[in-house]
Amino acid sequence: MLIVSGGFFGKPWKLYQFEVKEVKFYNSLKEIPKEDGFFVFSYALSTETLGVAVQSSNLPKLIFVKTGSTKQFKFFYNPVKLEFLNFSLDREEYIKRVKEIKKKIEEGTIYQINLSTRIDFFLKGEPLDLFLNFFQMQITPYAFFLDLGDFFIISGSMELFLQKVGDTIISKPIKGTAKTEEKLRESSKDRAENLMILDMMRNDLSRIAKVGSVKVKELFKIERYSTLFQMHSTVSAKTDAEFEEILLNTFPPASVTGAPKKKAVEIIDHLELHSRDYYCGCAGFRWKSDFTLSVLIRTVFGKKEKLSYFAGSGIIYDSQEEEEWKETLSKIQAFYSI
Repeated sequence: MLIVSGGFFGKPWKLYQFEVKEVKFYNSLKEIPKEDGFFVFSYALSTETLGVAVQSSNLPKLIFVKTGSTKQFKFFYNPVKLEFLNFSLDREEYIKRVKEIKKKIEEGTIYQINLSTRIDFFLKGEPLDLFLNFFQMQITPYAFFLDLGDFFIISGSMELFLQKVGDTIISKPIKGTAKTEEKLRESSKDRAENLMILDMMRNDLSRIAKVGSVKVKELFKIERYSTLFQMHSTVSAKTDAEFEEILLNTFPPASVTGAPKKKAVEIIDHLELHSRDYYCGCAGFRWKSDFTLSVLIRTVFGKKEKLSYFAGSGIIYDSQEEEEWKETLSKIQAFYSI
C-alpha cells in the first residue's frame, strides 16, 4: 500500500492512494531503474556517495515502487496508542555529544553537525491508523505511508530535498525550529545555521548545474505547522544531468548532515549509537526526467508492533546544549501526542 500527500505533485493538504504494481529492492544508486514510480533512498547510501562507512541495518538501501492508478484517499481512522520504550541517546548523552561537537567546531574540524536520537515505541493499533493520526495531527506536504508487508515506513516530512521540472532544479533546505515565529525570526543562531546549509546546497548543485545558473530564490522564509515554526531557504539551478548523476553528487541532503559534509558524516557515525537507515535519506516520485524528492525527516519505520522514530537538531558553536535537546523533543511532539 502507498498513500502520499499531494505536495509531491502540487496538491498539498490532501492524501492520495496509489496502486502498487511491483516493488523492487536495490543496494546502489547505480542500480536505479529507468522506470517511473516512487523511490525511497536510505541514508546508508552515503557510503556510496561520500566514501564514508555509516552504520546500517539489513533493510534495503533503495526501494522502488512501480505505481499504477491513483485516487484521492478519503480516510477514516481508529485511534492508536504509542508506548515509549527508550531513546538511543537520552538527554544526558545527547547533551554530552553536543559539547563534543562544539569542541570540534572550536578546533576547526567542522562548522555544523546535525545530531539525532532514535526513539523506540511499541504500537498498539495498526500502522495505517498511526500514519493517518500523525498526518491529521500535523499536515505536511511530503507525508507518505508505505506498507511492504515485512516492514512499513511513515514520513511526516515538510522538507523538499530536490525537485526537477524540465531543466530547472530547486532545493529548499530547512534549518531553524522554534515554538513561535517571533523567536525564530529573531534567532541569529538559526539564521547562521540556515545560511551555512544553504551554501552547502549551492555547492552541491553546482556540481551538476550549468555554469552560472545557481541562484538563491528565497532566504530565511518561515512556515507554520501545528506544533512549531520552521525556517527554509530556496536555491535553484539549471541542469541537464540525469537522475542518478544528480543523486550521486548531492546525496545525502545537506540539512541533515553538516559542514563540511564528508567530515560531518564521519563524526555523526561516531557519535550516534544507532543506524539512521531511512531517516535522513530521501523519498519521492520520478516522472520521466522530472522528479520530486523529500528529505526523510519526521520519519518512522518498523516491523509489526515495534517501531522507531527519529529527531535531531543542528549544532553550531553558538548552540546551547539544553536548548538543542528541547528542540529535538519539539520534533517528537506531533508524533508522540497521538
